Amino acid sequence: MKKLLFGILALGFMSACNSDNVSNQGEETANKFATASDLANRRSCPSEEIRKQTLQNNPELRQKYAAIEANTERFANAIKMGKVLADGTVEIPVVVNVLYNTSAQNVSDARIAEQIAVLNADYGGTNSDVNKIPTEFQSVKSGDVKVRFRLANTVRKSTTKTSWSTNDAMKKASSGGIDATNPTNYFNIWVVGSMGQVLGYATFPESAGLWNDGVVIAAPYFGKTGASSPFNLGRTATHEVGHYLNLRHIWGDANCGNDQVADTPTQTGANYNKPTYPVYNTCSGVSRSIMFMNYMDYVDDAAMFMFSAGQKTRMQAVVSSSGPRAGLRVL
Repeated sequence: MKKLLFGILALGFMSACNSDNVSNQGEETANKFATASDLANRRSCPSEEIRKQTLQNNPELRQKYAAIEANTERFANAIKMGKVLADGTVEIPVVVNVLYNTSAQNVSDARIAEQIAVLNADYGGTNSDVNKIPTEFQSVKSGDVKVRFRLANTVRKSTTKTSWSTNDAMKKASSGGIDATNPTNYFNIWVVGSMGQVLGYATFPESAGLWNDGVVIAAPYFGKTGASSPFNLGRTATHEVGHYLNLRHIWGDANCGNDQVADTPTQTGANYNKPTYPVYNTCSGVSRSIMFMNYMDYVDDAAMFMFSAGQKTRMQAVVSSSGPRAGLRVL
């Protein structure tokens, strides 16, 4: 059973995203050489690395991070003791900020609606591929996370920029981007052109209400219609919203790392492409099948289709009336 780690000491275990995956992995990570073609078809999300750097440079955010983890643990314990009653579904108002250089990057209203529908299905546990969850993990599937998404507004802006990085320039009008709409009460998504190998990235709850709070997704991986395979089912947004709601990568961004969720099996690193169940990893001398089909792994869109009950608890803690994203409940 994994122990919940919170406080600043947890930062020491955050490391760069691990790209190793084989059907039987030990704790020793093998070196692999990937071609440019291989990398082009691999999911890349630097949210954890960006968070680590931000927390190292900002004592105030480190304090918020520790408080959020402590509150999440209290919330989880209260549920176990029957002290928390269901308070209904939280509907999150969404603002989509589209920065486009070409017509293909100017994603349509229909495609935006399609992406919102994917989020609602994935977080509602009604996704069409939910029946693919292995029997082994049926008992720990999240079901309905009790979070929904409602499009509140779309903001569009033409730009001469052909590529973007993870420096948050897209979130400032002064640097050619679009300023966030009241990030305390609205969930902001920025859709931009190419970010190289990065599909998207997100801020975590300690950034709630700050100017840069929200999720960024490269246009080729937003929505479904016209999106680029194998990331064309809208799951990049599902993954990044998971970070926004305080989920870590399932492997804890370390070899046999800790994602602070008890019911997700410990695994040696990220998984890619479309693995065939079961995939076995060995951590702490124990070999077992892993939950590579979790939205917080790096597999292709068609291979991810579940959250766990423990992940649901973490997300509910964030949007609860006492959580860091309680401001999303007021509109």
